[in-house]
Amino acid sequence: MAVTQAVPVHPQARFFGAGPYPARRTVVALVAILAGFALTALWSAPFVDSVIGDSVANGILGHDAKATPISGVLAGTLFAFVSGLAGSFTACNIAAFGAVAPLVSGQANEKRRFATTLKPLGWIAAGMLTVSIGYGVVVALVGTRMPQFSTATGSGLTPRSIQSMVAFGVVGIVFLVMGLIALGIVPNPFAGFVARHPVAPLVLMGALIGGFLIGRPYPLFRVMFRSAAEQHNVVYGAAAFALQSLGNIVVMAVLFLLLTHATGGRVQRWLAAKPARVATVTGAALLVGGTFTVLYWDIRVLGRLGIIWFPMVSW
Repeated sequence: MAVTQAVPVHPQARFFGAGPYPARRTVVALVAILAGFALTALWSAPFVDSVIGDSVANGILGHDAKATPISGVLAGTLFAFVSGLAGSFTACNIAAFGAVAPLVSGQANEKRRFATTLKPLGWIAAGMLTVSIGYGVVVALVGTRMPQFSTATGSGLTPRSIQSMVAFGVVGIVFLVMGLIALGIVPNPFAGFVARHPVAPLVLMGALIGGFLIGRPYPLFRVMFRSAAEQHNVVYGAAAFALQSLGNIVVMAVLFLLLTHATGGRVQRWLAAKPARVATVTGAALLVGGTFTVLYWDIRVLGRLGIIWFPMVSW
């Protein structure tokens, strides 16, 4: 009788629906979604944006980042990276940390060589920079006519907030679908493609992180956005938006490298001990990030405007 050998699964393809899956995958999904809901209700934008984000940017730049005009291209590119770093923990970027679990999970059965761990970060950067550079070019060409450029204010939805809702809504839904696929709750329609191109999930993850810029209302980002839109310099727009995205993932990348190399392999051994843990951790992280992104940028916005009711803790 012929013996059928198991086909090895590429570690990075595993978090996009290649299994094995946890026995109580529905429970894992519900807990993750509830955690995303709780994070949305408890989130304090003033604290994160001003106390953390503005303080980091002001400390690095040495002046009030929001009040000081960008004086030129070089100052603008520096401002882009610093504002991206300062915005790491804002609501516009928090879902990026959902990529840490898939990255660490992908190293579960890998030798902990530093060069090996840099490869997945490189694929994420490739997807991210493709989107952010492309969007930077668009902003340089037509940015002053885009909803994101609008300064309109009022008690209802503004063009800027509508663009944010659409952009983050799409990103959040994709995160949710990826989480459900990772847990094996829904089938992966692109399983064959991922099997042939196992880095595709990483490129997609990067593209989603780059897509944050399309809807981002973060004040420091808007300073950079308006600068690029008004100068109509394609090279500046591309470079500034690329650096903004790179700044966004610095903390995430450092966290991933610390979990991979500074723990003596304990995280990898824990994940490898029960292969279903890879799907559990990965799916849960993606569902938390996706739930938060959809609820915060679509449902909670409607609640803040009084259109619907949504629980929010003010602090």
